[in-house]
Parts: sequence; C-alpha cells; structure tokens
Amino acid sequence: MAGQSTQRRVRPWVTDVLLGAGVAVTVSIVITANEGGRHGPDPVAYLWAVGLGALMLVRRRYPVVVLAVSVLGLFAYYAAGYPAIGLAVPVAAALFSAAEHGRITASIVAAVLVIVVSVVFRLAEGQDFSFVVGYELAGHVLLMGAAIALGDSLRSRRAAQADARRIAELTEARYRQEAQTRLRDERMAIARDLHDSLGHTTSVIALHADVAREALGRDEATARSALELIRSTARRSMDDLRRTVTLLRSPGDPPRTVVSLANLDAVTRAASAAGFDVDVRVAVDTPLPAPVEAAAFRIVQEAVTNVVRHSAGSRVEIRAEQHGDQLTVTVTDTGSDPTPDPEPTHSAEPTRSAELAEPPAYRDAANGLVEPPAVARSGHGIAGMRERAESLGGTLTAGHRHAGFVVHAVLPLAEPA
Repeated sequence: MAGQSTQRRVRPWVTDVLLGAGVAVTVSIVITANEGGRHGPDPVAYLWAVGLGALMLVRRRYPVVVLAVSVLGLFAYYAAGYPAIGLAVPVAAALFSAAEHGRITASIVAAVLVIVVSVVFRLAEGQDFSFVVGYELAGHVLLMGAAIALGDSLRSRRAAQADARRIAELTEARYRQEAQTRLRDERMAIARDLHDSLGHTTSVIALHADVAREALGRDEATARSALELIRSTARRSMDDLRRTVTLLRSPGDPPRTVVSLANLDAVTRAASAAGFDVDVRVAVDTPLPAPVEAAAFRIVQEAVTNVVRHSAGSRVEIRAEQHGDQLTVTVTDTGSDPTPDPEPTHSAEPTRSAELAEPPAYRDAANGLVEPPAVARSGHGIAGMRERAESLGGTLTAGHRHAGFVVHAVLPLAEPA
C-alpha cells in the first residue's frame, strides 16, 4: 500500500509549476483591471507577474530568498506607478512557501513589513484613513495569515507523518529483534533438551553394552536382555529426535510438550533394567506450564542417569509434588544397602562394580546434605540441572545425605517477574 501511495503522489516540481502558473495568471488578471496607478499596464508589468510566478520554481530550495525577492519586487512594482494589485495576492504564495518549510518567523516578519509599509505609504499620499485601515487592512491581514497558517499546518502534518513512519520502522525493527531473540532462545532450549535426552540415552546404551560384553559366553539370557534394552533405548531416542524435527518443520502449529512427567516410565525403565528398585510418586493438581514440566522431566532424567552411572545402592525414589504455586522435584538415591549381598542381585552389577573401582561422585557419604566433590562437579550434569531450574526462577540443591545422594529442585509455576 505504501508503495502504491508513493507512486500516486504528485511530483514536487509539478506542484511548483502549477503554483507558479497560478500566481502569474492571478496577478496578470489583477493588473489587467487597471485600477489606480500613474500609468496603465505595459509588457514590463506582465513580465514582472511572470517573474513573480517563476520564483515558485525555487521555493523549496530557497524559501527565504523567494520571500524577500517577492516583497522587494512588490515595493518596486508600486514605486514604478503600475496599477494596484493589492498586498496579499502577490506575496501569498511566497508566505505560504516559507511557512511550509519551517520559516514561520520570516513569514510573519515579511507580512508585517508589507502591511506597515503599504499603510504608511498610502496614508502619506493622503488616502482616506478609514478606507485604508478600517476596510482594506483586515482583508490583507486575513489572507496573509491564512497563507502562513496553511503552510505551517502542511509542514506539521508532514512532520507528524514522518514521525509515524519512523515509529513504525522502529517498532517493526523491535518486533523483528524480539522474534529473532525468541527463535534463538527456542533453538537453545531445543539444543539443551536434545543434549539431555541423548546424554541419558548414551549413558544407558554404554552401561548395557558393558553388561552384554561381560555376559557373552557366560549368561546368554543377560546378554540378550541387555542388547534388547540397547535396541529399544536407541529406538526411543530416534523417536524423540523425529518429534523434535517435526516441531521444527511446523512453525504454525501450537507449541506441544515433547517431554512430560507422564512419560517418566521412559526414564525409570532404564534404571529398573539396571537392577534398581524405582519408586515414583507424582502428585500434580493442575496442568503444569510446558517449560516447568519439561524442566522437571529433564532434571529427573539427568538425576536418574547419574544414579545409574555412579550409585552403589539399589533403590531410587522420585517425587514430583505440587505445593501451591510451586512444583517440588526430588530424586533420592538411598545409597549402599546396609547388608550388601555377596552375590550380584541384578544383571547390571558387573558393570557398576567396575565403575565403582574408581572414586565415584557419591563415595563420601556424610550426615545432612553435602555438595559432591570437585570431580563430580566438573561435568555438566548438576550444573545443567541447576541452570535449568534457575532459568525458571527456581532453585536446585544436590548433595550427599546419609549413605545416598539427593537432588532437590523447587520450580515456580508462575513466570518470574
């Protein structure tokens, strides 16, 4: 629409030519009336009228000069004794042009100068005071004032339109920047979700690949079970990737939650297959905001992955409970059994025993909640969980308690102010 209106807009030089022609024709008609003056009109008088109109061709570039030349030309015309043409008619276009280009002071000064000089000159010649001041003056003042007011209003309108266009451009740029920021944040969130999901899947696959390797030739059933779990885990990972790509390919669709607390069985299944007794309890009264539910799922996923990789215990407790406007997520590893069995109790024991030969992250048990050692903090697991919770305005603590390890997160359901 803007492009079409620009094409329909009259070119400035066309407007100037029409205005100049109008001034020349109007003044010539008034000269032809041959009212007053010491002698009648001649070609010089009409040439002066044409010159007055020609000044309009440069009114945009030199508005004050055009105004000054018009006023001085009017004085010269009357000094030469040509027929009367009034005051406002010859200089109205020049006053309008100066006001249109912001020279309002020059316009007012020129109008006052023309009126004062004219009144003084005519009264000095002995013309009737009541006719000059009481009759003609009001008409000249009104016409000049109207020309100045019209020029200034046109300038103000153009300035307002320019400001509106500038505001629209700035608003469009701001919206474009906000859209780019949201897109970048969404991409970062997707990348982090993929990192967490693939990290969990890779850990599970690596764990059960070790189980299958150690069980080959000794326990074919255990090896077959581990390989089957690797296959199903890899398939779920591919499904997760496909869902994410589907979301990216459908920007017009409403946002959908890829991960949910209702799908925790996808996380706990790997821990159960590794020999852990998993106790899950989810108590949520209302539907959770998508970012909160995704963050809770990823925190549980990362915490359970750490338990599978490092814990010497056999039980994991997962709690997700809504308390007012907060969601509390707790993943508890009970730690080593009080009376460990001399024989392996589940198929993943050989692998976890091999891992525990090195100093694990949960080895230093103490009373209360103690931060893990520097070795455990060097990875991205706890730091990533804490960053995810804090991005929603929540908190996350992780550390040893008694013989186990606890990850505790508090996520507000309302967006942070």
